Amino acid sequence: MASFSHLALPITISFLPLICQSIGWPIDPTHGFTQLPFNTSFYHIQKPYNLPETDRYSFFSGIHKLWVYSTDEPLSKNSPTKPRTEIIISGYNYSSGVWQFEGYGYVPCGTSGVCIMQVFGAGGNHATSLMLRVYNGTLYYYREAAIVPNIYDRWFRVNVIHDVDASKIKVFIDGVFMYEALGRGGEFHYFKCGVYAQNDDSSYMESRWKGIKILKKSD
Repeated sequence: MASFSHLALPITISFLPLICQSIGWPIDPTHGFTQLPFNTSFYHIQKPYNLPETDRYSFFSGIHKLWVYSTDEPLSKNSPTKPRTEIIISGYNYSSGVWQFEGYGYVPCGTSGVCIMQVFGAGGNHATSLMLRVYNGTLYYYREAAIVPNIYDRWFRVNVIHDVDASKIKVFIDGVFMYEALGRGGEFHYFKCGVYAQNDDSSYMESRWKGIKILKKSD
């Protein structure tokens, strides 16, 4: 392990998170953020419009389980979008500041061609500022960049930090900084997680989530 003994103590404490981030060591991405209240009044479930919620969503022992089939209907009768079952964190829409989503995700083997987490809201022709997708067991930023391989059948910690004013989004997996993307503008945003079919989607898609938190950067 690298030693920082040559650094003055105040500098070590101040810069250690940045040093750990730069060399791929786990850190606590929530440091400096304030956790906000989160309960059922802050979210709702989107699911195929013709099905009851219990046919595609369950919550038991602290775990949200969300699933959908590629043959399912979209979220509304006239929607051109693909099938989804998602937790929509509508109680914390934001348009400025630094916001963070934290949750522990689980994707069973076989789920592919699906978005499991997103930052909704963007400018121009885009609907989202970030999508975390799964293709054949690898976690991707959209389909542009592979972030983490071999995520099937295990719990992994997801932290997504959206600095609206700086137009930057950072992704941490299991406390390790993995990816940074530019923002895409937009007047408001909110977080979503679950399953939302994308291109080359599997016939069945599922993700599970626990320990969901919403945090905001302290002023």
